[in-house]
Amino acid sequence: MTDLAEFPAPRRAAVGLAATRRIGSAFAGLPPSVVAGSLVLLFWIACALFGNLFVPYDPYAEDFLAMLTPPDAVHWFGTDQLGRDVLSRIVVGSRDILLVAPLATLAGVTAGSIIGLVLGYFDGLVDAIGARLLDTLMAFPFIVLATMTLVAIGPSNLTVVLVIAIAYAPLVARTVRAAVREQKQRDYVSAARLGGEGAVAIMFLEILPNVRETILIELVTRLGYAFFSIATLSFLGLGIQPPSADWGLAVADGYGFLTGGKWWVVVFNSVAIVSLVMATNLIAQGIGAFENSDV
Repeated sequence: MTDLAEFPAPRRAAVGLAATRRIGSAFAGLPPSVVAGSLVLLFWIACALFGNLFVPYDPYAEDFLAMLTPPDAVHWFGTDQLGRDVLSRIVVGSRDILLVAPLATLAGVTAGSIIGLVLGYFDGLVDAIGARLLDTLMAFPFIVLATMTLVAIGPSNLTVVLVIAIAYAPLVARTVRAAVREQKQRDYVSAARLGGEGAVAIMFLEILPNVRETILIELVTRLGYAFFSIATLSFLGLGIQPPSADWGLAVADGYGFLTGGKWWVVVFNSVAIVSLVMATNLIAQGIGAFENSDV
C-alpha cells in the first residue's frame, strides 16, 4: 500500500523549481555583466544580513595559541595576529561597508542630482557661479578633503557618510548638469513651458524622468568608488573604527606581517574589497550598454 506521507515531496520540489524559475526570469534579458555583478553583490548582502548565522567561529573571539595560523582545514582563511578566524571576520566585516557605502552614495547622488538639475536648467549667473563652485570643490583631492574633515570632526560612520557625500556630489552634479542641458533643448520642455508649468515642475516632473538612466549609472558607479574609498579611509585609520571587522582595518592590521610571509589576512580581505568594486562596475557597465542598445 502506498504511503501517503510520500506525496508532499513532489509538491515541495515543484515549489523549489518554481522559485528557481522566478529567480531566473528576474535575470532574463539582462546583460551578463549585470547578472554576474548582481550575484556577487547579493552574496555579500546575504553575508551582511545573515553572516552571524553561518560563520564557523566567533569573529571577535581571540585565541593567542593560534595567532597567524596559515590557511588549513580548521581555519580555511587562516587567523589574524590575535588568533581570530579570518573567514568569519570577512563574512561579518561586510556589514559596515555595505551599510556606510550605500548611504554615502545615495546622499551624494541625491544632492548632486538636485544641484545638476538646477544648474543645467538655469542659464546665466546661476549656472556660472554654480559651475565655478563645483570646479573648486573638485579641485580638492579626496584624501585631503577626507583627512581635513575627519580630523576636525572625528572619525565615525556618520562622518564617513558625510565626507563621501560631499566628495561625490560635485562629480554627479557635473554629469547631470550636462544631461539636463541636452534635454532642455527638446520639444517636450518647450511644450511644458507653453503649457504654463513652472521651473520646478519642469525640472522634476519632465526632465528628471528623462535623465534617470544617467543618474542610475552614476549611482552604481559611485557605489563602487565608495566601497574603495571607505576601505582606503579605514586603512588610514580615518574610516570605520575598531572593534569592527572592517576589511580596510584588517588590511591595515595585517600589512606589517607581509614581510614575514603572513599574506593571508591582507590577501583575502583585499580580494573581498576588489570583488565588491568589480561587481558594481560590472553592473554599471552592463546598464550603460543595455541603455545604449535601446537608443
